[in-house]
Amino acid sequence: MLHTIGEFEKTWSSELEATQKLFKHLTTASLSQRVDAQGRTLGRLAWHIVTSIPEMMNRTGLTLRGPAPDAPVPASAREIFTAYDEAALALLEQVKAHWKDETLAVEDEMYGEKWKRSETLQALLFHQIHHRGQMTVLMRQAGLEIPGIYGPARQEWSAYGMPPPEV
Repeated sequence: MLHTIGEFEKTWSSELEATQKLFKHLTTASLSQRVDAQGRTLGRLAWHIVTSIPEMMNRTGLTLRGPAPDAPVPASAREIFTAYDEAALALLEQVKAHWKDETLAVEDEMYGEKWKRSETLQALLFHQIHHRGQMTVLMRQAGLEIPGIYGPARQEWSAYGMPPPEV
């Protein structure tokens, strides 16, 4: 649970960097990768992370510019990366400029429920982490390199002078 704006800033900044790190490995050709015919494409998952930031946070009274939830997936990985950067950084700026620690206890209407703003920020963080995990599976299927996020990825162990863990 987030108790202060400072805690949010620290956590969001770290997760923002992790998402940027993953998005940098996307290619335009990889955006159409999917698990099956009914599943979201890699591009759709990445775009969903982007569009969720303004969609969710505008419900709290903040005004974040960004794509609408139903905006079409951009044609290039670079466009998705740029849109993510703008939305994620705007969120951090807006929270720091307009909220105080006490604001985190304010409740907003959120999908038919009342959520404290601290809960909304936490849900947004977990949402982003969840979809990044899904993306790594599709990225491996697309033959992309996966960067380590919370530890080294399989191909990064050699940089530590170690073999990857046994499978």
